[in-house]
Amino acid sequence: MTYFSVKNITKRYAAHTALTNVSIDVPGQSIFGLLGPNGAGKTSLIRIINQITGPDEGEVYFGNEKLAPHHVDRIGYLPEERGLYKKMKVGEQALYLAQLKGVSKADAIKKLKYWFEKFEIQAWWNKKVEELSKGMQQKVQFIVTIIHEPSLLIFDEPFSGFDPINVNLLKDEILNLRKNGATIIFSTHNMASVEELCDNIALINNSHKILEGSVKEIKKRFKTNTYSIDFDGYSGQVQSLLPAGFILAEDKTEDELRQVTVTLPATATQNELLNAFMPYVNIHAFREIIPTMNEIFIKTVHAAGNHSINS
Repeated sequence: MTYFSVKNITKRYAAHTALTNVSIDVPGQSIFGLLGPNGAGKTSLIRIINQITGPDEGEVYFGNEKLAPHHVDRIGYLPEERGLYKKMKVGEQALYLAQLKGVSKADAIKKLKYWFEKFEIQAWWNKKVEELSKGMQQKVQFIVTIIHEPSLLIFDEPFSGFDPINVNLLKDEILNLRKNGATIIFSTHNMASVEELCDNIALINNSHKILEGSVKEIKKRFKTNTYSIDFDGYSGQVQSLLPAGFILAEDKTEDELRQVTVTLPATATQNELLNAFMPYVNIHAFREIIPTMNEIFIKTVHAAGNHSINS
C-alpha cells in the first residue's frame, strides 16, 4: 500500500529545470531507493518532500492527505551535509534538537540515553562536536534524526564517512526501523547498499524519472539469459559444444578450472545448455549471471543519455 507519493512534480529554477513531471509511489514500511547521478534532481525532490521549497507543478501526498506543514513532525531527515553546531556539547545539542522536534525533556533524556548506550558513545555526551570525527558526528546526527520516532525517514548518503563496521551498524538500525513500521527514502550512489537494503527504487536522470519498480523485478527485467559454468576434463573448443544461437561470451581458466560464460537465445533454457556440456565435462559450478544494480544504473543512464542526444 502506498504511504507516500509524488504526483507529476515539476520544479524549475532560473537557469534550468530540476524535475520534469516526476511521479513516485513509496510503499509503507519499505525502504525506497532514490537514485541518480549528481545533478539529476534528487536533492530538489528531497527539498520538496521536506517542504524546504515547493513544486511549480504537481502534488505531494502523505497517505491520502496532501502534504501540509503539520506533516513535518512525521518526517525525519538526515541530510548529506551534516548540520551540527561545532561549539556545542554533544549531549546538550542532542537534547535541544530532540525538544525542537516536540519530544519532552524527560522523554528526550530517556531516549538519548538508550541510543547513546546502544551506539556505545556515552563518553561523548560532554564533548564538543568539533572534537568528534566525521563518522562520530554522523552517529549523533542519525540519533537526532530518529529520536522523535518519525513515520517517514529520509536518509541522504547516510554511510559517507563511516568505516565498514559502523556502516553495518547503521544498516542494521535502518532495517530495524523498517521492521518497526517506518517508511524510508534512501538516497545514495552506493549500489551495493541499494541491493542489500532497498525494496523498491526510482532512478532520476536529467530531471526525468527513467526507471522505477521493485529491486527484484528490475533485476529480473534486465536479465540476459546468460550463465556461467566452471568445469574441468575438457580442453577443446567450447563453441563446438554449443547449440546454434548460443553465444560464448567469455572463456578463461582460473584455479585449474575452466570458466565459460554463455548467452542463450531468448527461447532457450538452461537445461539445453547443461545437456550440451554434461557428456563432455565435469561441472563444478553453474549459475545464472544476474546484473547488479550498479550495472543496471549505468546501462539505464547511458541509454537515457543516448536517447536524449538522438531525439
